[in-house]
Amino acid sequence: MLNPLPAAKWNYSCAAHLYNRAGFGGTPSDIESLLRLGPEEAVSYFVDYEKIPESDDRPDWAKPDPERNERYVKIQQMAREEMSSDKTEEQKQEEAEKRRKAVQEVQRDQLRDLQQFRGQWLQQMAKGPRPLQEKLTLYWHGHFATSAIKVRNAYFMWQQIDTFRNMASGNWLALLNAVATDPAMLIWLDQAQSREQHPNENFARECMELFTLGEGHYTEKDVTEAARAMTGWSLDRIHEEYHFRPGMHDYGSKTVLGKTGKFYGKDVLEIIVAQPQAARFISGKLWKFFASEDCRPPLLEAMADVFRSNGNNFKPLLRAMFRSEEFYADTVVGSQVKSPVQWLVGTVRLLERPMPPPIVSTEMIKTLGQDLLLPPNVKGWDGGLSWITTNTLLARYNQAGMLIMGQGNLGAQGGGRPGQQAIAQFANAAARRMAPAEVDALVEESDRRDADTFMAALGKRFMQGRLTDKHREILRDYLGTRTDFNDSDVRHAIRLLMCTPEYQVT
Repeated sequence: MLNPLPAAKWNYSCAAHLYNRAGFGGTPSDIESLLRLGPEEAVSYFVDYEKIPESDDRPDWAKPDPERNERYVKIQQMAREEMSSDKTEEQKQEEAEKRRKAVQEVQRDQLRDLQQFRGQWLQQMAKGPRPLQEKLTLYWHGHFATSAIKVRNAYFMWQQIDTFRNMASGNWLALLNAVATDPAMLIWLDQAQSREQHPNENFARECMELFTLGEGHYTEKDVTEAARAMTGWSLDRIHEEYHFRPGMHDYGSKTVLGKTGKFYGKDVLEIIVAQPQAARFISGKLWKFFASEDCRPPLLEAMADVFRSNGNNFKPLLRAMFRSEEFYADTVVGSQVKSPVQWLVGTVRLLERPMPPPIVSTEMIKTLGQDLLLPPNVKGWDGGLSWITTNTLLARYNQAGMLIMGQGNLGAQGGGRPGQQAIAQFANAAARRMAPAEVDALVEESDRRDADTFMAALGKRFMQGRLTDKHREILRDYLGTRTDFNDSDVRHAIRLLMCTPEYQVT
């Protein structure tokens, strides 16, 4: 079983660690408040987030829109008419030019909406009242990795993320059912085209391999039979919602993971979740995301037992994990490389500054290797040490300076997708206009009159009290013999700490 952390061991370092992992990090006052709650109430603050009111600030476009679908239908009709045999070559060229302009207009609208959505989500992570809900939403986005490049519908991407947010700590089977019939997922893994005559195996395969069981815990026959059961799951593009099409479903008998019957897709998901391996798989993935790459068999079995004994609901598992002594082990604290999102959101929180404008913030994390709503493949982001390369580490150092000093060089390059070059240029221009961080609230005047006190104040906020001898040496070399430090000194000292290897981990 998981061993609860003794109340006597609950200290500032533990509270800081919980804030880092269950959320995106906290200021010294945030951590002090958490410390005073004690371990039980501190964990409840994060896990029981539904008790905290939250406003619904969805974008205006985040709703079904028949006109949006009509534009797609019109473009498809234009493509068919363009190829009509009774058209002259000149007429075909004119039709092609009209279609190209219509496609560009749709793409511009989608890029604008996606940019707004990503910026809003980052803002919610940084300033929202429910840090664990947003952290879980980010986790599920990587777990059920779906890319807007293929989906090509900002509303569908918003809808999927909203599903993750609403069901983040709920029931495993309910979440799987919601994801399986989610419009973005139906498009992403081609399930909407699956029918009895030609079952598409993409979702069935990824569901077992990446979402629920892992390699080696199913057979190719299981995938084939599950795909048959999932036929009929489709999409109503007019109303922009899931639709089951009875005429596309395979009503024959199937055998999946040792069970035989005339299964539908939801039956297969029930069979999968009932496998003991399903509890081990998702428990291990959550431990890896929130705690450590190392999840030894006894710990994994203990977590899976908690999960199964609580009806495959995530909240009891999360509570037990965050409350456990294992979660606060020396091998776990400070061992996780910050993802680009964790790095940016956490830094904004520590600096108590506004999140940069959406066009800047989204390009920042993209430059660091994590483009929200555009994961690299169906496996999502690898995480861990893969976040750190020569280029991304240098980009972190440059962005640290930009967030502290203002008016930075973002260095966004754009990409091969339509409109990306223009977005990068606008982002670079916006970054050059950024205001510096206000530092009065970060280091009090009384902490600026003595080098040791000054370094201790910086260490408590930015390194959570764990200043090493190397950190002190770096700061002393910069501060020299001065004993009274102005705002510029504070900013430069913060930047030095943020450019250390230790700041890149949490």
